Amino acid sequence: TKIGDPYATKILDPWNDKWIDASVYPNLKPYPAEYTSDIVSVFELNPTEYQWTATSYERPAENSLAIYELLIRDFTEEGSIDAVTAKLDYLETLGVNAIELMPIQEFDGNDSWGYNPCFFFAADKAYGTEEAYKRFIDECHKRDIAVILDVVFNHATGQFPYAKMWWDSGANKTLPTNPFFNVDAPHNWSVFHDFNHTYSETVNYIDDVLEFWMEEYNVDGFRFDLTKGFVQNPGNYDAGGYSAQRIDILKHYAETIRSIDEDAYIIFEHFCDQSEETELYNSVGALCWNNNQRNGYKQSVLGFTGSSFADFKKGRVNNIETHDEERIAYDAVKYAQSWAKPWNVLTKRLQAVYAFHFLTPYPKMMWQFGELGYDVSIEENGRTGRKPVKWEYYDDANRKALYDALSKIISWRTDHEEFYGQDNLTVHTWQVGDGNMGGKVLVLDKVIVVANFNNAESTTQVNVPAAGEWTNLMTGEKVTLDSTYSCTLGASDYIVLVRE
Repeated sequence: TKIGDPYATKILDPWNDKWIDASVYPNLKPYPAEYTSDIVSVFELNPTEYQWTATSYERPAENSLAIYELLIRDFTEEGSIDAVTAKLDYLETLGVNAIELMPIQEFDGNDSWGYNPCFFFAADKAYGTEEAYKRFIDECHKRDIAVILDVVFNHATGQFPYAKMWWDSGANKTLPTNPFFNVDAPHNWSVFHDFNHTYSETVNYIDDVLEFWMEEYNVDGFRFDLTKGFVQNPGNYDAGGYSAQRIDILKHYAETIRSIDEDAYIIFEHFCDQSEETELYNSVGALCWNNNQRNGYKQSVLGFTGSSFADFKKGRVNNIETHDEERIAYDAVKYAQSWAKPWNVLTKRLQAVYAFHFLTPYPKMMWQFGELGYDVSIEENGRTGRKPVKWEYYDDANRKALYDALSKIISWRTDHEEFYGQDNLTVHTWQVGDGNMGGKVLVLDKVIVVANFNNAESTTQVNVPAAGEWTNLMTGEKVTLDSTYSCTLGASDYIVLVRE
């Protein structure tokens, strides 16, 4: 059985390397076909150390996070990490203070979302060189943008060395004698080959992987994929209900990260019993994904009455879109009320829900190109298939208006880290229920957001936390408010008022 080193930081493969363009990975070593077959490891006796330049970088406060989730493959025409680096000014202007990269650890093939990992120490060559990845992180840090890696430790493909070493070729599964893997997952939340999460050497290996990426690449934290599956005895096949075993496993990895960098971000895609998510945050500061608000935002954009925004949550990464859901703009273009579909109307409705999303407390996340109203379906070319890169959207007046509005909204959040970084930010009004379509309201000490999602003018009374001068964030106009503000908005309009 021929295997590469599971600790290899670079591998060569005889099937896929030939399709990597030299502009993406210059001077890639040729595969040594005259000596062997299958994946081989590469090592250097005296590797050149990357010279980091962002030496004064300070990580954004966790509660102030405005995360931009990004798939390198579909973000630029080149599909390379260098090409993403060239777009950092665009993202800096947008105002985000963190980028979450979908998986970049070596995966099977060259064309993937990355959730099919095979070598956990190696950066996938399909996106660029090790130096290019480090340069991207360095350039992000120069702009005070954190970098979070999406990592996949629930499973691995059959190309992973520890899977191949104990392999049943007839069944195309790992053998029962394989200590690292389950022959079949004990729950229905796994793909490929499911790790035995209680085996000590599985744990040691993942500990080493985490340490390597933090120390070698200076990443600011990790988003763990599918942590619901980190369990050997789930209680039932759906892995529902509280699991002390799963909690202990995840706490261990959080403590490993904290021992290396106590302020690193730890994010779990958990979707388990709420008591587990609360315990993980309270004990080790692990944030879990929260997608609860997304449907209310979407239905409001589409113009359906009865749309209610769920509460944002402390100790969670509150999402408006992720890689896993249909794009809100696509649903709007296809399914919205006829009067809400024209782009000069739709852009305002999208701006409004993003204002509520990013101006409420606690960590926030968006999916790439949401700021331009990306309206290509997630199912285009198959769910995980390549999607068209639409940078021409930036030249469209209505889409550019969306980007410009989000830039002001997100930048106000990230420029006021001392306000949004608080552990308990006072929310005076969160009036966003079913009956508030004509006047959904958010009021904080320094922020007022009012939006009219109806197709007619509407007036809403707002209690003002501090009388005096406020600023219209979109226009820069100064307004003087008393203790009560009577806000009249046209159809599909909104207003954001802020004060220093």
